[in-house]
Amino acid sequence: MNAPKRMLRPWRCLVYEQRNRFVGRSSLKENQRFHARELTRLRATLTSGCPRARVVAVVPTYNRPDGVVRAVESALAQTFRNLAVVVVDDGAGLPELPTDPRLVAVSLSRNTATLGLVRNIGIDLSDSEFIAFLDDDNVWTPEHVATAVSALDTDPGLSAVYTSVSRMRPDGTELDVLDSAFDRRRLRWDPYIDANSVVVRRSCNRGFSVLPRTKRTLPKEDWEYVWQLSRRGRIEHVPKVTVRYAINPDSFFTDWADDARV
Repeated sequence: MNAPKRMLRPWRCLVYEQRNRFVGRSSLKENQRFHARELTRLRATLTSGCPRARVVAVVPTYNRPDGVVRAVESALAQTFRNLAVVVVDDGAGLPELPTDPRLVAVSLSRNTATLGLVRNIGIDLSDSEFIAFLDDDNVWTPEHVATAVSALDTDPGLSAVYTSVSRMRPDGTELDVLDSAFDRRRLRWDPYIDANSVVVRRSCNRGFSVLPRTKRTLPKEDWEYVWQLSRRGRIEHVPKVTVRYAINPDSFFTDWADDARV
């Protein structure tokens, strides 16, 4: 282990993100322009207006028809009923989704391969007090939203909360549980909070990064989003497992365990 590695570790997410912004600066501008155009186009197609509820669940999807149906079903099955679900397809087309007046689904005009952009479209097409996020290969337990909203209502000074996450192998067995308390110093080097567990006040939301990212890009959108939230407000952990996160060959899950030992 050399000295530069020792010095990098406490700041590595910040350092890597600066590199990402430099490398992706031209694509960032194009994605910002595309976002504005698509938002105008999609708003015109929502004849009943923007989805409104106390909580909006944003579900981005791309070419995962069975997964997005399971994700949507878990969102609609929440015990917290004052909820709308916005599915945003990243240009692959949508399968037949459950029929529910709380559900709205839209498709982008082309594939962007930028998760942050797809999530932002869902955020901007909706109106709510709180925003929750659910990817198309994961599911929530029925109490997820109620658990998060209860914590946010109890402490109006909180910007966001996140619950515990059970990470599941492809064979259905549990790998581990992510249940760490919030630690901003740790967050500088360890992207340990997953957006699927986060519920945020819309008034505190600043949107996701729209830099294009691949499986090899470190850190991901989730880290950047939580880091920005933490710069301006308080975040707390609710130690209850309410998310089932699927680890599969085509997921963007990043395991930094080996690097963490540096």
